[in-house]
Amino acid sequence: MSTGIVKRSLLMTGLFILTGILLTSCGSSRSRVITTKKEQNRTEEISHYDRDPSAEPENNKALKVIETAKRFEGTRYKFGGTDKKGMDCSGLIYRSFHEEGIALPRTSRAMSLEGKRLYLKEVSVGDLLFFETNKNRKVINHVGLVVEVNNDGIYFIHSSTSRGVIISSLSESYWYNNFVMARRVI
Repeated sequence: MSTGIVKRSLLMTGLFILTGILLTSCGSSRSRVITTKKEQNRTEEISHYDRDPSAEPENNKALKVIETAKRFEGTRYKFGGTDKKGMDCSGLIYRSFHEEGIALPRTSRAMSLEGKRLYLKEVSVGDLLFFETNKNRKVINHVGLVVEVNNDGIYFIHSSTSRGVIISSLSESYWYNNFVMARRVI
């Protein structure tokens, strides 16, 4: 093989690997088709949460953080971004809390060490949800902010690599299967 062909082949392989890393860096959103009765029961099982009625935000700061985060809904994904031009998942959370005077680390992994760990039944608006979306590396690499909790489930705002800043449900199989923990920082 000529040197040029080998170089092009290595370059293409590197681009595919880099694309794969970027698509999993803040959790790409994939829909899953339910095809079996067992999977249907699993979906029904995870769509309802036993709520702890005392799990409400302690102050209005949580609502202000959520309001700030929702202003970025529709913003495209940009690795390392923290503004309307583009943002990643931790950039959205960092910016939303920062604008309300609450200091958080810049990465989802570092954020996952802050505050108090919660059971799902304790989760309320303003809490953070953490995910491991890269099965090859068992590390937290995605974060979302809880914006609503009701009998149907837990909804969170985040920045996905494929759709930008959106609101998703923890009941979606992709997010539920990659969920690691919830934490309260305010």
